[in-house]
Amino acid sequence: MNIALKEANETEYWLMLLKDSNYIDEQNFNSIHKDLIEIIKLLASIVKTTKQNLKKR
Repeated sequence: MNIALKEANETEYWLMLLKDSNYIDEQNFNSIHKDLIEIIKLLASIVKTTKQNLKKR
């Protein structure tokens, strides 16, 4: 999951570049970015919970 989180963060970087270079418009960016943020939050939560559970062992 840690790798997936890193990849999602990298995807956000590339998505920002696409917006900044006007390859995608603001409306498409906002839609995709909103979904991406939810994925990043979900993955971050999974990574955090997994680390906490491993410490309990």
